[in-house]
Amino acid sequence: MRAKGYEVTLIDQCQQLGGRAQQYNKDGFIYDAGPTVVTAPFLLEELFNLFGKQLNDYFTLVPVEPWYRFVYPDGSHFDYGGTVEETIEQIGLISEKDKKGYKNLLAQSEAIFDVGFTQLSSQPFHKIGTMLAQVPALIRLKCYRTVWQMVSAYLSHDKLRQAFSIQPLLVGGNPFATTSIYSLIHFLERKWGVFFAMGGTGSIVKGFHKLMIEEGINIQLDTKVENLIVNNNKITSLTTSKGEIACDKVISNIDPKFLYQSLLDKRHQSFSAKIKTKHAKLSMGLFVLYFGTSSQYPEIVHHTIWLGKRYKSLLNDIFERKVLADDFSLYLHRPTATDPSMAPEGCDSFYVLAPVPNKQSGIDWAKEQDAYAAKIIQALEHSIMPGLSESIVHQFVKTPDDFQTEYSSVDGSGFSIAPSFQQSAWFRFHNKAEGPENLYLCGAGTHPGAGVPGVLCSAKVVDKLIPSIKE
Repeated sequence: MRAKGYEVTLIDQCQQLGGRAQQYNKDGFIYDAGPTVVTAPFLLEELFNLFGKQLNDYFTLVPVEPWYRFVYPDGSHFDYGGTVEETIEQIGLISEKDKKGYKNLLAQSEAIFDVGFTQLSSQPFHKIGTMLAQVPALIRLKCYRTVWQMVSAYLSHDKLRQAFSIQPLLVGGNPFATTSIYSLIHFLERKWGVFFAMGGTGSIVKGFHKLMIEEGINIQLDTKVENLIVNNNKITSLTTSKGEIACDKVISNIDPKFLYQSLLDKRHQSFSAKIKTKHAKLSMGLFVLYFGTSSQYPEIVHHTIWLGKRYKSLLNDIFERKVLADDFSLYLHRPTATDPSMAPEGCDSFYVLAPVPNKQSGIDWAKEQDAYAAKIIQALEHSIMPGLSESIVHQFVKTPDDFQTEYSSVDGSGFSIAPSFQQSAWFRFHNKAEGPENLYLCGAGTHPGAGVPGVLCSAKVVDKLIPSIKE
């Protein structure tokens, strides 16, 4: 909006910029609070190019290899990343007959990518006609199938099926319920690779902060928007925790369900907004354990997916039954594998993320969090990180309770509404708000969805909807 000539005020309820991409520094151990994987880096570069500037002057992205290591309950692992040939070689070590199937899976993912990402990710979907025009292509690509169904059509070995169906969890979805449109993530990673920002994701936020200051954007932190004042179907001002702000246009990247439930009077909402707000199915919650160690674990790669003994039934516990199971699958992040400065010399910093039910479960996290963290540490210690409990210098956690209070995420969901077929494109919360004519939405709960590429593409949708002005 600043590049289009508008005077811009950015209001953030957090004490730092970045939303879920907060960063914590504890005794020299640096932890990224949320996103840790960067794909499609050109989307970040575009924002600097708007002002004739270069991303590399603000922060440094470096490739990560392997992209992910999948660790199975029997102690075996599968390294995913590098060239197609290297991936096929790794697949052959698990299942020789699935090598051809992977090539076909990759081709299908590319076909979905060509439609779902290249053509539709930055396309506004607030008009039903836009959605109807895409139905033939979506049917042809069998996007009514779930990610699990699609992957299973090409791969036969359970270990590989799990590895190549896990991507929806990165954007808040159950692989057994998420539309196979999201299998485009696989080709997106293949096309551009997987990157890490030196200094952590927080360095990306700092880079944007520097750019915004240079370009005259007014930033108000630690400020909550409490109400949107509407006159003649236009928002004319915002009531915040620090006073009232007049405005001509409003772009919201808060959880849309929270926006419609708590900030905008229902008199100013369309019927579709009310229906979506009432019936939208939320993503799962997240339990994130951060810890620093006094020793290093050089055998742990940057991104590890630690898979438990159960897969489908565990996901059913999380997404459908909404119970806190005794077992889990984990994403383990070791940024010091790439950037040793993320911890004191000779030490490592880690975060481990466990998908858990959101707050609709009724779980009392104040009671459960310590025991759950201890279980995770014990599981890692008995498998891939011997001596872990004795090496931990400090630890802390974030639960769905924190997501609700710190980010105004309804029921503590990790990624706003779930990425099911029934909640995609036109059926998702519209970028052109279903309410006042000068309200626009971006972020995880809007089209095209969650994840860093998804939210950046949602901003590109809004960019298409708002014209430039001359200063």
